[in-house]
Amino acid sequence: MRLADSVLQSWLAEDAPFGDLTTASLGIAAAAGHLRFAARSAMVLALAPEAARLLELAGASVHLEAGDGSHLAVGDVILTAKGPAGALLLGWKVAQTLLEMAGGIATAAASIVAAAHAVDPAVTVACTRKTFPGTRTVAVKAIQAGGAVPHRLGLSETVLVFAEHLAFAGHRPLKAIVAELKRRCPEKKVVMEVADLDAALRAAEAGVHVLQLEKFAPAQVAELIHALADWTGTVAVAGGVNSGNAAEYVRAGARVLVTSAPYWAVPRDVAVSIGA
Repeated sequence: MRLADSVLQSWLAEDAPFGDLTTASLGIAAAAGHLRFAARSAMVLALAPEAARLLELAGASVHLEAGDGSHLAVGDVILTAKGPAGALLLGWKVAQTLLEMAGGIATAAASIVAAAHAVDPAVTVACTRKTFPGTRTVAVKAIQAGGAVPHRLGLSETVLVFAEHLAFAGHRPLKAIVAELKRRCPEKKVVMEVADLDAALRAAEAGVHVLQLEKFAPAQVAELIHALADWTGTVAVAGGVNSGNAAEYVRAGARVLVTSAPYWAVPRDVAVSIGA
């Protein structure tokens, strides 16, 4: 699903709230021109339809050469456009910046996915909700282009119990807390984050569906999975997961890798050529 035109138009308006002063002052807005975006380095493409639509909303005619999730080599063309210079210059930087930032996220996500899948293609890489406020839709579309999935889109969607929740739960037994969550949210899985082996064993015994291991080393993950040989739940790891250690966590037995790392990736560079 592409971002709504109203969102894209708001981005154009943010960049040129009273028009493009330079283009207008030079008197070149009506001159015919062309534009080309290409990968300046290897990258996974994300938000390409939105970049194309930004240029269309600015008044250009656009041909999209590659789709989201494409693995581009240096020089591969992303899109071409033609139209009046005013349209091309208005949409240029907004569309380019979107592709560069989303491409950085998608490329980083794809790197973690590739590392994990080299060991076991059935493992899931899930990216957290720790996106910069206001950018979640872009971030989620970008990690999906890289082959990852959203860990949770927001607090309303999933049942994930942290120690901070339990701090307010009084002295109720953990098993009773888990049972109540299952009763109140029967269609949801109960996920619990734990910080050490003992807490993980208690949570598994209490009946949670998913154990989210916070900052466990791979050796600790393997130790826990050995201890839970007869447990039928799912083990996820979180905290510091990246492309450098993803394979090690999978070899230790983790089935879900939870990460925020792609959101802080360096943007990929998109080369732009514009002319008459």
